[in-house]
Amino acid sequence: MWRRWRSRVACDRGSFTAELAAGLPALMLLLVAGLTAVNAVGTRIACVDAAREAALAVARGEPGTVAATRYAPDGAEVAVTVTGDRVTATVRAPVRTFGARLPRLVVSGEAVAAVEPGAPGPVS
Repeated sequence: MWRRWRSRVACDRGSFTAELAAGLPALMLLLVAGLTAVNAVGTRIACVDAAREAALAVARGEPGTVAATRYAPDGAEVAVTVTGDRVTATVRAPVRTFGARLPRLVVSGEAVAAVEPGAPGPVS
């Protein structure tokens, strides 16, 4: 009995190291993907906030790009269009990825506001 148990332990020797070596890269990839996803969500929220501020500013007759740049993440592009009595603001921003070989992600946020009556003409 003792001999059988001892030979079984000898066969399993080093299996934890092999499993760790196989599983650790997968865990690191999962961690990098999770951190990138969290960063993308935060960037998207900032884009929506910036677009909302730009649309409201243009609806009041103020410059929308100035209002958007206060809230937009770094490297964001702001586009404001006025169609009739509606103002649409779109903010697009790149997401910093954790890892050099990951594809470049771009998120965007959009907001629509009605032009306020009595306000001066919309300024984009």
